Amino acid sequence: MARFTFRLPDIGEGIAEAEIVAWHVAIGDRVEEDQNIADMMTDKATVEMESPVSGTVVALAGAVGDQVAIGAALVVIETEAEHSGTATDAASPATEEPVLEAENPGVEQATAPAPAQDAPVPAPAPAAEAKREPAPAQPGPAAPVLASPAVRARARDLGIDLAQVKTDGDRVRHADLDAYLRYHAAQGYGAPGTSRARADEQVRVIGMRRRIAENMAAAKRHIPHFTYVDEIDVTELERVRAELNANRGGRPKLTMLPLMIVAICRTLPDFPMLNARYDDEAGVVTRSGRVHLGMATQTDAGLTVPVIRDAQDRNVWQLATEITRLAEAARASKLKPEELGGGTITVTSLGPLGGIATTPVINRPEVAIIGPNKIVERPIFRPDGMGGDTIVRAKLMNLSISCDHRVVDGWDAASYVQALKKLLETPVLLFAD
Repeated sequence: MARFTFRLPDIGEGIAEAEIVAWHVAIGDRVEEDQNIADMMTDKATVEMESPVSGTVVALAGAVGDQVAIGAALVVIETEAEHSGTATDAASPATEEPVLEAENPGVEQATAPAPAQDAPVPAPAPAAEAKREPAPAQPGPAAPVLASPAVRARARDLGIDLAQVKTDGDRVRHADLDAYLRYHAAQGYGAPGTSRARADEQVRVIGMRRRIAENMAAAKRHIPHFTYVDEIDVTELERVRAELNANRGGRPKLTMLPLMIVAICRTLPDFPMLNARYDDEAGVVTRSGRVHLGMATQTDAGLTVPVIRDAQDRNVWQLATEITRLAEAARASKLKPEELGGGTITVTSLGPLGGIATTPVINRPEVAIIGPNKIVERPIFRPDGMGGDTIVRAKLMNLSISCDHRVVDGWDAASYVQALKKLLETPVLLFAD
């Protein structure tokens, strides 16, 4: 037997440490080579850590939510091979492996070390004891419940024991959690005089939620926000979208977002102060010649912002394809680090939940964020062509924009939204050269 120390590798440029967001093994578990053992989160993405060897886990580097430095011990595995070492120095002899407690005091150790080979052999039991009935066999540990990190995090937040959730598949999914909640919600009210109040619970702010909290606090602390809202008649735009979808062939179905992005890219060249990044420490604003558009996406773990690179060079169908790809990767925690940084302006939308108006928080160090709201039908007055007005049914949408007042003036933000409004209300201009 030998022990192998797997040290956290460098999983991102400039990263000094990473947070443990999920363990897929426990002390005593058998692991195979290339098996996923942990999910580690950096400022950019969540990365799966795979075991480089097969063996039994004897130590883990802390609990979910703890930070582990690059190069520090993440997992110690007892292997059957006659070699020992670390992920970076596999040739080190077992006798030179440093004592883990001293080198990494935060690493959780196995509860019982292996006995030494020269340990004394216990004396045989007396004959009277040998006649005793054997002790009943202790039940073995329950089989681990299979579930994705996002499902585990949601169950933990809801206080649900995954072992109690029934599933028809090989692992618990979000649909199974929904069914579990519906079942318990349908159990009826308690007897008269009983309370349905739930106990208070404390939830650690870790993983994606911690990153969101830190980023939002930094944005509001450093950026003097202001928000401008205007109403846009999208009746014609919705008609054009319906026609495009009716003739899309095998291409993805168009939502409002690709059309909105085309309009944003068409209008930004006349308002370069909005497509920019502000380094407030250096006192430098970089106005980007390209539109790297952030797309705020809700996932089970929280809000993330993948970036559509060079959005100005893509048509509506290419944008629809890229939006779908990035959204699916975000919800599966499969985004690459380069897909999460370098944005120059962001769009955030609550879709059908859009509400009347929003005041979105800027994705620092960007200086502007655009928030389309819910489309509603209302009667409006329109000229009838004979000097009067007529009442018609229209599809209306409020559009919000939040800007960094250190860089963008209110007049510029309002002028930009008016230019955007013109394109969205006259969608033929979106496809004109």
